[in-house]
Amino acid sequence: MRFVPKYLQALGAGVFVIGLYDALRTLLGAIYAYPGGVLVDLWGHRRVFIIFNLVSIAGYALVLLVPHWGAVIAGMFLFLSWTCFSLPATFSLVGATLAANRHSMGIGVQSVIKRLPIMIAPFFGGILIDHFGVIVGVRIALLISILLSAATIFVQWQLREEPKDEVKKIERWNFWRSLGEFNRPMRQLLLSDILIRFCERIPYAWVVIFAMDYIGMSGKEIGMLTTVEMAAAALCIMPASYFADKFQREPFVVITFILFALFPISLLRAHGFTTLAVAFAIRGLKEFGDTSRKALIIGYCQPERRGQMVGAYYLVRDLIVSAAAIVGACLWKLGPRLNFLAAAALGVAGTLFYIRSIRQARAMAPPIMLYGRKRSRSADENS
Repeated sequence: MRFVPKYLQALGAGVFVIGLYDALRTLLGAIYAYPGGVLVDLWGHRRVFIIFNLVSIAGYALVLLVPHWGAVIAGMFLFLSWTCFSLPATFSLVGATLAANRHSMGIGVQSVIKRLPIMIAPFFGGILIDHFGVIVGVRIALLISILLSAATIFVQWQLREEPKDEVKKIERWNFWRSLGEFNRPMRQLLLSDILIRFCERIPYAWVVIFAMDYIGMSGKEIGMLTTVEMAAAALCIMPASYFADKFQREPFVVITFILFALFPISLLRAHGFTTLAVAFAIRGLKEFGDTSRKALIIGYCQPERRGQMVGAYYLVRDLIVSAAAIVGACLWKLGPRLNFLAAAALGVAGTLFYIRSIRQARAMAPPIMLYGRKRSRSADENS
């Protein structure tokens, strides 16, 4: 996935086609999130995971069989279904199987396991690209992806399904009602998250192109940089998740937002492999408080409609943030420096807004109640 923008470039796609790819990637994350949440509430986790995996395999096959940038754009409607549709299912599964004071750790474990293969795979993907060229190397990687995704179905089949007792009640809900159930801290987190994701998406599609075309990195070195990023993420996720569950989660989210803003600045300072490695390490460390952010979202949701409310959150966020990819393409035409500075500015704005919202929330009385999470001792004493 990291090499897709470079693959598009090799197939003859222009700047705005690459920007369109990144915009659609975010937009589909928005469009797919809510129906994904509805389906997991209605069908259960196992069926949803298997169906989305099969659709994703079909997308990989289309891109493999048709070596044209148009096939990538068409295929992404299919192969992104796993990432986009399964997100609410993953959140719902964590919320359903773990106590509220273990949500950050549960997401943390899932995040670390997910990153272990990402530490290895881009390195071998880079070797394939260096040895066979961008187009042939990516097509070999697609074939391997299809085989691994097919093998995953046998693991997904072992998931234990929870009974669904409230299907009729869930069916009466819709997107607008789910959105209306957002409490004040969830709305403030959403707005902060939108600004931060603008910071992330504006340079996102151009990071690999910047490293390869402007600094001269090889595909293998890009894989090594991705390994640095994933290793940094894996090292910080578990301890941060543990202390976030034990204490307050909001300060960890603030640190993550700060690291989002630092990443484009660190790219501006990069001039070789070592400085790029520092930048990619910062990119990995931004996962420091992301499990806390996701745990807050789970806590803000009503348990019986958790899938739909998580889906509604990501629909709104990614629908708006999808515009960032087009903005990023326009800024890239003016040069990497303007692209990275604009991203950093939005990251700072999102961080400051979230800090302000936390201070406002602490000033409110009584303390805010989270769905599925015990009230604090001070709240019980006030009652």
